[in-house]
Amino acid sequence: MLALSFARLADAMGNSILFIIIPLYVAKLPEVLFHLPVPVQVGILISLYGFMNSFLQPIMGALTDRLGRRKILIQIGLALIGICTVAFVFAQRFVDLLVLRSLQGVAVAITIPASMAIMAAITEKSTRGGSMGIYATFRVVGFSIGPLLGGFLKVHWGFNAAFFVGAGLIFLAMLLVQIWVDDVRIPKENIQARPVRIIDTSLLSPGIFTAALSTFLMAAAFSMVSALENEFNARLSINALGFGIAFSSLMVGRLLFQVPLGHLSDRIGRRPIILIGLLFTVPAIILLGEVTTLWQFVAIRLFQGIAAAAIAAPAFAVAADLSSYGGEGRQMSIITMGFGLGIATGPLIAGILSIAFFELPFLAIGGMTLLGLLVVYWYLPETVKQESPPFNR
Repeated sequence: MLALSFARLADAMGNSILFIIIPLYVAKLPEVLFHLPVPVQVGILISLYGFMNSFLQPIMGALTDRLGRRKILIQIGLALIGICTVAFVFAQRFVDLLVLRSLQGVAVAITIPASMAIMAAITEKSTRGGSMGIYATFRVVGFSIGPLLGGFLKVHWGFNAAFFVGAGLIFLAMLLVQIWVDDVRIPKENIQARPVRIIDTSLLSPGIFTAALSTFLMAAAFSMVSALENEFNARLSINALGFGIAFSSLMVGRLLFQVPLGHLSDRIGRRPIILIGLLFTVPAIILLGEVTTLWQFVAIRLFQGIAAAAIAAPAFAVAADLSSYGGEGRQMSIITMGFGLGIATGPLIAGILSIAFFELPFLAIGGMTLLGLLVVYWYLPETVKQESPPFNR
């Protein structure tokens, strides 16, 4: 588990370097045929990447279960991500970036279900929440460091340095996986006894879907502000650095509380922690539309990060608790698909609704999260045995 977490940290660093580099790189490319503004081009790249990796994850999850080998798929996905990152050096047109980001979306779709299948197989139910919290924390650390590293490399050595270092970190993740991670293979007789289908209704349950809904709402809530950077900067009279501080404060909340809340879910149950996280997310989203100072922005994002920490590890643990032997790839891919769709749709919804007025996307996504909370309350089962569990129907 620790080996896979370290590899995920290096992978996340290499991937997230592109977060801050792509908008700058798009701006220097020749204008596209339809004269799209740079923010629209960046939004297309973000959404395309997110939708590609989200919709392909169930297919790759089925492939993971069909082959019965997870490690080789992780390596293939990481190799493709690294190669595409290097290829950014040679990109001369916007369509080149579209192709590369699409391929990276496919690569992530290959990697994530296989990684989560291994995590589901090697962790024990009694400590799974804490284990998922550690795994998620390493990922968050990587995503926090990557943009800072990318910006530093761009300022001092240019775009190519950022692309080469990002690719180098991906290849480092491959090396760590190869050395440290043991594969969890499914015996051939188990695979042959149960035909592997992409959509296998016998493997799906309300619990899996509501866990995925939880991660979707969490991801949409914290990613939506990325589409409104210019609006926040103008309203609060801040620059890109101020926005970056506020944006990253969410990661600080997750870093501080991800593991403790994961361990707490092992003791008192997954369900109450997830419900509390969703409940706290609702006012946090709505208040983001009302901030008037940078420090209000930072404080609410920090609070939102704590709420996200309450959702992430327990939700992944629920999916792992409910997964069946030989079906982990497909079942875990549902919850990771939910997270990917949230990352892709949050900024899209925010960008469209903000055309009417600034507060509208926050009210809309806050309302959507409240409705999602009710669905989760009714259909998410408790997978940790306890006496008189709170919030249990």
